[in-house]
Amino acid sequence: MKAFTRQGLVMVLGVVLGASLSMAHYGWAERNAGSEQLPIDELRLFTEVLERVKQDYVEPIDDKKLLENAIRGILNGLDPHSSYLDQEAFDELQTGTSGEFGGLGIEIDMEDGFVKVVAPIEDTPAARAGIKAGDLIIRLDDTPVKGLSLNEAVKLMRGKPNTAIVLTVVREGEEKPLKITVVRDIIQVKSVKSQLLEPGFGHVRITQFQARTSRNLQEALSQLQQSNGEPLKGLILDLRNNPGGVLNGAVEVADAFLDKGQIVYTQGRTEDSRQSFQATPGDALQGAPLVVLVNSGSASASEIVAGALQDHHRGIIMGERTFGKGSVQTILPLQNGTAVKLTTARYYTPSGRSIQAEGIEPDIKLESLKLSKVEPPSGNEWREANLAGHLRNDASNGEAKTSGGSEEKPSLAQSDYPLYEALNLLKGLTLMQARN
Repeated sequence: MKAFTRQGLVMVLGVVLGASLSMAHYGWAERNAGSEQLPIDELRLFTEVLERVKQDYVEPIDDKKLLENAIRGILNGLDPHSSYLDQEAFDELQTGTSGEFGGLGIEIDMEDGFVKVVAPIEDTPAARAGIKAGDLIIRLDDTPVKGLSLNEAVKLMRGKPNTAIVLTVVREGEEKPLKITVVRDIIQVKSVKSQLLEPGFGHVRITQFQARTSRNLQEALSQLQQSNGEPLKGLILDLRNNPGGVLNGAVEVADAFLDKGQIVYTQGRTEDSRQSFQATPGDALQGAPLVVLVNSGSASASEIVAGALQDHHRGIIMGERTFGKGSVQTILPLQNGTAVKLTTARYYTPSGRSIQAEGIEPDIKLESLKLSKVEPPSGNEWREANLAGHLRNDASNGEAKTSGGSEEKPSLAQSDYPLYEALNLLKGLTLMQARN
């Protein structure tokens, strides 16, 4: 893959109760100090406010806490993704993309002072408890979320494995807030899962982009082809409820299906915030049809992949409009072991689209539906074979087919309707490709 020219590791993060939630460049960033004249009058006002608080507040307040709160206020007032990271939060961010961390297993953000669930991570306590993308968390046990910073909310949600926390959530379509109990656990995220849906048709699910996701994808594709006995006819790339992760992982996943062209680029005020990432020769599917499944929980790095494949007409994007996280955060370490996470740029798809607050519109929209099987009235399943004296099929031996007596499993349409529709689309694309 194309080497990264910028120092450090570029990440598209989200606060995963152990990871982070936006696009970030982890490394030291140089700035030209004194390039603009300091606002002396405003600094005098700031100093006066600090002095008034120290002198007149109802209780004594520690200078360190007072100044840290001032720093948090400066950053929190910019946008939902800029923040101050104390030593504990900075350590969590650095370990959050390792694929193993403690917590509930949800990607969160702040919205109107409440914690919003971007997506529950698959096979984690939050997902098993029924937390859904879009849920608004308003209370953590007995503590109201309103007024808490994102880091403070994360600390409350963290805890020892096997301990429980009650999340009070507001969910669209529900008249009253729901109380959901989640038991904390060590979260081990397996970023790539795969299965052969039918002979020739593979399904790869990426739950989060990690540093090793691209390698895991290549291994999954090799295993699918080995199970199939020949190259795949088509693939479904499932990015539903994938909240993001490491940027180079997303770039390499898109690159796996692209022979050439731009994958993503970023633009900001400074020179080091402007970058472009290009695809390298080679298509892992050798041109076989590709369908990409997305939903409202597909954010950040997922949108980079979907946007690149859509712009290059390499895959059909299917599902719901994505989350719309298109800003770049730079992690700026400070001298005391803390750091600043600062929004420094926006990212753009190859055609120049900014996904920020807009998301990726799918080529084929799917409603969030769940199907149930309609059983026909007993005894009314009449076919030609039920008619007395019907002609026998000369290609058969005349023996009736039986089910074998095993219990019938739920169909794919019942268990995962969007995946069922994606498979049907993939079959259609394969047929068209074979006829051309």
